[in-house]
Amino acid sequence: MNSNPHSKTVLITGGAGFIGSNFVLDWIAQTGGSVVNLDKLTYAGNLGNLESLKGDTRHVFIQGDIGDGELVRRLLAEHRPGAIVNFAAESHVDRSIHGPADFVQTNVMGTFSLLDEACRYWQGLNPSERERFRFLHVSTDEVYGSLGPNDPAFSETTAYAPNSPYAASKAASDHLVRAYHHTYGLPVITTNCSNNYGPYQFPEKLIPLVILNALDGKPLPIYGDGLNVRDWLYVRDHCEAIRLVLAKGRPGETYNIGGRSQRANIDVVRSICHLLNELRPRLGGDHASLIGFVKDRPGHDRRYAIDCGKIERDLGWKVRTDFDTGLRETVAWYLANPDWVENVRSGNYQRWVDLNYNLRGRQ
Repeated sequence: MNSNPHSKTVLITGGAGFIGSNFVLDWIAQTGGSVVNLDKLTYAGNLGNLESLKGDTRHVFIQGDIGDGELVRRLLAEHRPGAIVNFAAESHVDRSIHGPADFVQTNVMGTFSLLDEACRYWQGLNPSERERFRFLHVSTDEVYGSLGPNDPAFSETTAYAPNSPYAASKAASDHLVRAYHHTYGLPVITTNCSNNYGPYQFPEKLIPLVILNALDGKPLPIYGDGLNVRDWLYVRDHCEAIRLVLAKGRPGETYNIGGRSQRANIDVVRSICHLLNELRPRLGGDHASLIGFVKDRPGHDRRYAIDCGKIERDLGWKVRTDFDTGLRETVAWYLANPDWVENVRSGNYQRWVDLNYNLRGRQ
């Protein structure tokens, strides 16, 4: 984009979810730019994440589906964004195992519809606007499959090998994004990130689930032997990387974004327990005594790791937040925001926990 990439409005899809809402908050805080925020408000979308923007004219929220071509067309015509950043996705592996159809609908068909409208809009821009426009698609490292303990980390040239319905649906969306660039010339960029953590994360994911279960004195369920390894990326570092890619990334390119913080799941859980022992001691003793192992997830990938050398070399991005610091900040945020926690822990959420963890039984 041009020397002032943040001078125009951006359309953010999925901007009430975990990563999307953090990006919206950081975008407005860091650039002062305006955001049109399109979110379907499914179970993981939460306007409470954006409460601090209430009344801020730089943030326009619209509840709707990226698959609604007529709505997207109207928003593009009305707001004339200089970029689209697509966070909208069904994003939980376990939910994709229980109900894959929603993932195909949103991640594949929804992305296709959004691309189609974006391409039509882009083709109608004047030459200088066409030159500056970007479509940034936010994806995941899970499209690359699973690594062995000594395999090199995923790079941008790693072959796709998705192993879950979620990963397969994201792989399909990545391929559609690539195709729209090579076929129609749409200036797209794809980012593939590792596991995010931080404020506003819906509590079915590992870190918030463990924090909140521990506070309630409930079991801390760990899949299998707990030795599955993930690369952990603090969400605000991720948001900074996306802003940089949007400003300086080359159309048609993919950039992997990782945290350089590989940890086994069991070690992450023990670290959370250690922090809670310090910050919120438990009358019954060590929070780690709540740890229990449950039947493993079907097709559970053993290890993910991201080689983020390309974005470091080409764009000058660096991880700012080490895992220990980010985890402490995350635990402190959940402790400081009990009202937010209560608002998201609905009956539907509890039924999901029962289905996915409690009914598996302990090993």
